[in-house]
Amino acid sequence: MNTLSYKTISANKATVNKEWLLVDAEGETLGRLASVTAKLIRGKYKTNYTPHVDCGDNVIIINAEKIQLTGNKWEGKRYFSHTGYPGGQKITNPKELIAKKPTALVEKAVKGMLPKNRLGSALFRNLYVYEGSEHNQEAQKPKQININSIK
Repeated sequence: MNTLSYKTISANKATVNKEWLLVDAEGETLGRLASVTAKLIRGKYKTNYTPHVDCGDNVIIINAEKIQLTGNKWEGKRYFSHTGYPGGQKITNPKELIAKKPTALVEKAVKGMLPKNRLGSALFRNLYVYEGSEHNQEAQKPKQININSIK
């Protein structure tokens, strides 16, 4: 019996094949877009997925300001931050956040779905979010994908 036929292959930094993917956020629901994007960044759809290695892809999201939220989330959903001083709690809703910085809404949603450790911080650097349809990664020749086709 060939013992090499059933060995589990563990990916490492040298053996990982990273791709550049382009996602258009126009008309997409925020949570569904964020969960699929987190899966792409993490690499969980690949056959050589290894939990402790950055084996995911680099993802570019364009048209971040045209994202959709269902129900009453534009006014009802709240984002909390704190300055660290007494009484320094700040509360914003998605409408205020997208008016101030349109890319922040998508970035916060994707970051919340990544691991809360050093690997998660490294994975978050593989996400590039832009408002409008122009982006700075033309040289990488990103492959356009439809997030609705990914399970």
